[in-house]
Amino acid sequence: MLDHDFHRLLKRQLKKSNLDILGDPKYAKFLKMVNDAYKSFDNDVKHIEHILEESSKELFVANQKLIKERDKTRTKLENLVDNIGGVIFETDLDGNFTFLNHAWAKYSGFSLEDSIGKSYRDFLLGENIEGKRKFNELFSRQKKYIKFIFKHKRDNRLMWFEVKSKLVKDANGLPSGFIGTITDITNLKETEIELQKASKSKDEFLSTMSHEIRTPLNAVTGLTNILLMEEYLPEQVENLKALKYSGEHLLGLINDLLDFDKIKSGEMKINDKDFSLSYFLENIKSHFALRAERKGVVFNVVKVNEIPNNVIGDKLKLTQIIKNLLSNALKFTEKGSIILSVENLGINKNKINLLFKVIDTGIGISKSKQDSIFESFKQANLETSVKYGGTGLGLSISKKLLILQDSDLKVESKLGEGATFSFNITYKVSNRLNLYEPDMIKLQPDYQPLNINVLVAEDNKMNVLILKRFFLKWNVNYQIAENGKQVLEFLENADFDLVLMDLQMPVLNGYETAKVIRKLPEEYKSKIPIIALTAFAQTDVKEKTRRYKMDGFMGKPFNPVELYSLLKLYSKPSINKEAI
Repeated sequence: MLDHDFHRLLKRQLKKSNLDILGDPKYAKFLKMVNDAYKSFDNDVKHIEHILEESSKELFVANQKLIKERDKTRTKLENLVDNIGGVIFETDLDGNFTFLNHAWAKYSGFSLEDSIGKSYRDFLLGENIEGKRKFNELFSRQKKYIKFIFKHKRDNRLMWFEVKSKLVKDANGLPSGFIGTITDITNLKETEIELQKASKSKDEFLSTMSHEIRTPLNAVTGLTNILLMEEYLPEQVENLKALKYSGEHLLGLINDLLDFDKIKSGEMKINDKDFSLSYFLENIKSHFALRAERKGVVFNVVKVNEIPNNVIGDKLKLTQIIKNLLSNALKFTEKGSIILSVENLGINKNKINLLFKVIDTGIGISKSKQDSIFESFKQANLETSVKYGGTGLGLSISKKLLILQDSDLKVESKLGEGATFSFNITYKVSNRLNLYEPDMIKLQPDYQPLNINVLVAEDNKMNVLILKRFFLKWNVNYQIAENGKQVLEFLENADFDLVLMDLQMPVLNGYETAKVIRKLPEEYKSKIPIIALTAFAQTDVKEKTRRYKMDGFMGKPFNPVELYSLLKLYSKPSINKEAI
């Protein structure tokens, strides 16, 4: 019979073996070892079971805590998503909504139940998308990020929204859908629209004021030019020159203000064309030499080294910059000299780097004021403004014009020792050998009679008076029409070589009249040269005249030299030469 102290498994194994070894002393030690091993194993199992039981309890507590935290976090996220100001959405690759927060119902007016599973195309009208973008462009698998603005009318109120979305990929890196936001930007868009309206109103105000100021100014400068062309008493010459200078100075101030506004609004564009650098410098020299001589100041243009004759760049901007700098130097220089120097700093890949300097011996600028002089409407000090006048825009405009051309304006000066303004500018070297330069004209040209028939469309009596006086001097044949309707009547009954077309006229304005003329059945009448005349300074006037197929543009007040050159260009002898 088995010993009752043996482990149950050992007893079972001994019983199955039918071995009578319990009474044999030589097996007693072995059986004791086996029995102890079984009991030790039982203790280990109980210990492990105890540890597992304790671990299970801890895991259960931890799992319950994680579930609680998960539910808490999910609630927070759901509350956050549902209470966020904008719409959060998720779509599949075909643009069908798979998730939308409650903001969707608030802004769209559609419930979440009616929207999930449907395509964004069902809710987004193509004509409401800013920029007229197509549906296929909005959610494309080729685009990682998408951004656009659309408008939506809700409760009779127009609302604007910005959509941003991102392409989402799965664990294998394959596109799986889109996730994004829809943000209400109505207030921002309404503010932008109001600013655009305000900007348009400002432009219209500036244009109207420019027109209202230029119209009487046209009379002042025009009559002054006529008086200077006629016989006058010797003692009147100074008064006439002063009147002419004052009119031109006022016109310059108006132009400065308008140019400043164009630059500030970003409407100023660079227009690169071929021009003769040599003619440009000669023209500048002839223009400022007389002004400097009257003031008792020496003026000279210096070419430091060899420069190309013709370059490609914006000649009008360069002219404006140089004239601003020279006028500034002339204003502040009572004695001594003013020098305009040009230096070729080198040519690389058909581009030339030019260094322009305007050096004067004037009053100079203190170190502390050298930064502020480039600010708008700023001068060195109040005394400068009172004593020398000006708006303080010349240097600011010049600097901004240079920045537009990847350049900058620098100054070196000491108070009482003059100033040097300089800038580097890069132009392309032109391959053209000779360029016609209409600006290269005499300051007092020798006016000859012109063989030309001109139809003038102008409703302002003073402008008509000035043009008549000019035409009388030059023996020009002309007819005056007060509106576009009369222009068409004159053209029907007579032949003309040129039409000077005022753009702002009653009954039928200049644009409408030009449009009708270009559609006349007689080919020679439909192709008659039309030159636009206007005192307005809108930035789109020149472009608009081109759209209406006009041949040129001339601003008011009239410059007699420019007007004569224009008429001469279209006079019969000139036309015959061109025909040959």
